[in-house]
Amino acid sequence: MRFLVVGAGALGGYFGGRLLEAGEDLSFLLRPRRAAQIAQTGLVVRSLFGDLHIPSPPHVLANGIGAPFDVVIVGCKAYDLADTMASFAPAVGPQTAILPLLNGMRHLDELAQRFGRERVLGGLCLISAVLDPQGTVLHLNDTHGLTYGELDGSRSARVQALEAAFSKAKFEARASGEMLQEMWEKWIFIASVAGITCLMRATIGDIEQGGGAGIASGLLDECAAIAAHNGFAPRAAMIARARGMLTAAGSPITASMFKDIQRGAQIEGEHIIGDLLRRAPNDGRDAHLLRVVHAHLKAYEAGRARTAEAAA
Repeated sequence: MRFLVVGAGALGGYFGGRLLEAGEDLSFLLRPRRAAQIAQTGLVVRSLFGDLHIPSPPHVLANGIGAPFDVVIVGCKAYDLADTMASFAPAVGPQTAILPLLNGMRHLDELAQRFGRERVLGGLCLISAVLDPQGTVLHLNDTHGLTYGELDGSRSARVQALEAAFSKAKFEARASGEMLQEMWEKWIFIASVAGITCLMRATIGDIEQGGGAGIASGLLDECAAIAAHNGFAPRAAMIARARGMLTAAGSPITASMFKDIQRGAQIEGEHIIGDLLRRAPNDGRDAHLLRVVHAHLKAYEAGRARTAEAAA
């Protein structure tokens, strides 16, 4: 299979690098600045599962895509999806599969509208990784999982082909027959962690110490109710695990969205929180905590936009 990985940031660089390490036919779709950086340093990954240095990883710019690829792996931020789709559109042919690794669900509809639902797979990843100023991918935890599957749950030929390719790579890959269920479960967990840590501007442990464990648990319940309303009631084991993580004493956990707010960056508020609220019953009137979280994030975005205008 011919893979195109869109970008060589934290996610794309890690999973794409591991696939190259395994001998797969893979190219990165890069912006000029990242291409120049990689031309100097190569692709560098630091991980407890083994460091990686690929001196000259195959890559292409958007205007250099000459033929369709078999698989396009997309791991951009949700607010960059429209521009990202335009950049990799020449790589999508009649038989191309698109594997997105974004959080939430709205991107599935956006990809389907642009390229056709038959080309879109479901996917999610479990990894904590960042790109440092030198362009090195830093893998920060001991998980590197990638789950993928057809949206209808079928075990298609392309899923089997991905299974064969991913099985050779140094990460934990799993084909799922319940991809939408798993994506919804990850979504409500991400929304709960992002919601409570952004709202409180604190780690899970500090929130618990301040008496906020019940609020975190209540936010999870609201998110779970929305998933159930949409036909994807979270499984009991998932809820128990999530509740434990959201209320753990001394936990250093925060969401990446919280880190984005700390540094004044753009956030995925609408994709992760706003879209979830729009799918709630009764126009979200019963999702009291989630509405507060959404208003909080919108206020942050308004202030950030005002600051940018003043500096222009």
